[in-house]
Amino acid sequence: MTYAHDIIRKPIISERSMEPVFDKSGKQINKYTFEVAVNANKIQIKKAVEEVFGVQVADVNTMRVMGKVKRMGRYEGRRASWKKAIVTLKPESKTIEFFEM
Repeated sequence: MTYAHDIIRKPIISERSMEPVFDKSGKQINKYTFEVAVNANKIQIKKAVEEVFGVQVADVNTMRVMGKVKRMGRYEGRRASWKKAIVTLKPESKTIEFFEM
């Protein structure tokens, strides 16, 4: 059994992820980006976000981010690969205050 906090690792706070997104009619869409567990699927991510933040999720998009190859002198290693989820909330849902500035 997996818990919601095991699925959602941390929010991704960057300029690109914090930029507001608008639809064709000019209304703002609530989209939030999270780092999630690699083995989590979209249904598990949706349930976890709804449980932790108390919001209504409309859509979940996921992508795998491959780890970069890094060098330290003559030694070469690799950062861990991870999974990113972009969560879109329903228009009638409240916002996630964690991301508000």
